[in-house]
Amino acid sequence: MSSIEFTPLGGAREVGANSYLLRMGGLDILLDSGLHPKKEGVEALPEFSLLNKAPDAAIITHSHIDHCGSLPHLLRMFPTVAPYATPPTLRIMDRMLHNSVSVMGILKKERHIDDYPLYQHSDVEYAVKKSYAIDMGQEFAFSPDSELRATFSPAGHVLGSSSVRLNAGGRSVFYTADICAIDQELMPAFEYPDNPESIDTLIIESTYGANETADAVNYADEIERFGAAMAAILANNGSVLVPSFALGRAQEMLNIIARLQDEGVLPDVPVYASGLGRAVYEIYARFRDQLKPGADLSPLSQFEKVGDVWNPEVARKLLREPCIIVATSGMMIQNTPSAAIAQEMVKDPRHGILFVGYCDPDTLGHQVKTCSPGDSLDFILGAGPTEIQLDNIQSFHFSAHAPRMALQRVIERIKPDHVIFVHGDPEAMDWMYENTPNGAAKYMPSIGETLSL
Repeated sequence: MSSIEFTPLGGAREVGANSYLLRMGGLDILLDSGLHPKKEGVEALPEFSLLNKAPDAAIITHSHIDHCGSLPHLLRMFPTVAPYATPPTLRIMDRMLHNSVSVMGILKKERHIDDYPLYQHSDVEYAVKKSYAIDMGQEFAFSPDSELRATFSPAGHVLGSSSVRLNAGGRSVFYTADICAIDQELMPAFEYPDNPESIDTLIIESTYGANETADAVNYADEIERFGAAMAAILANNGSVLVPSFALGRAQEMLNIIARLQDEGVLPDVPVYASGLGRAVYEIYARFRDQLKPGADLSPLSQFEKVGDVWNPEVARKLLREPCIIVATSGMMIQNTPSAAIAQEMVKDPRHGILFVGYCDPDTLGHQVKTCSPGDSLDFILGAGPTEIQLDNIQSFHFSAHAPRMALQRVIERIKPDHVIFVHGDPEAMDWMYENTPNGAAKYMPSIGETLSL
């Protein structure tokens, strides 16, 4: 059997800048090419300096920026790299990367980050044009004379998200990327590849390895609790803000809200959606055949546009009558639509803010989740602090990442000879490492550390 080598360039003992160099079948394949959400400028890039030559190909498993955000920069360094992704991932990646260029341009002015933008709109166009669109389940080769073959399978995370299996020289590697083990409102759950027992090397995410509460969350119960919280706020003549990631969470939450209105759980108040989330929604509609069987995707026209929230009067007008607003960013980063709306909303105790995902401790969203009435926070840079008067701030667990026991079940089902843990904070990866049953050789490589298997 031939040997393989695995070197993390990012996303090792951390969540962000996910990118892993896999040497297999005589080729160098980059698994994902992301940016780090907690770093700025060139520090947010993977360690591309570890590449002593151009990779033969790059596999992009899905369109979240921590998995695809550095691809245009990679192609500026190595224009010959051939990227591969599913058709929905390429469509969404196009939107996300162009938006990333615009955001980096704004940050350059607001925060004086000289490195930004890391690439231009023309680089995004080149990256998307150069990429190969590969359907789920379709085996593909990276070059005519290589025995290395790859196949995408559904990861269940967001539209187009994939795991990937690579075969060559009697070896079989499976990279889960980000997976969701249950059906969501729109997306079906992760699927095992064909003949999983023949996989000898498993590269698996570890995001929720340190989260013991996620295992006990019941999706249907969480929807019921979420609906009841919204109904109570609206009954008090208040409005609801749901900070959501533009890809995945926004589309899921909008459809949950629409269904709850159809079922009479929520009153028929206006539901608003912000810009990038609407753009991605259109792609969900285009690829509705890849949603969960029976998923009822509401027409985008059912949700009204948020408008120019940078004008305080627009936000105030939104809040004059009860409504529900689904706005980016999910972590309520300063100077984003959810932060601009929250700046007005927190002045009135009738309203409520319902977080539906993780907020990093360094973000404004975490500060809002842990604040008390009377505290003051900065929502918009340069606008000065705003006093918090509402106390109806709640959190719900709608993560599209598999909890740790579900990840353990993946390992137990595949029974690999080697299991490599990635995409997790140190404590998360430590738990996964320590609690994986004996039988497999286990690895937690650091950035730049090469495993020879």
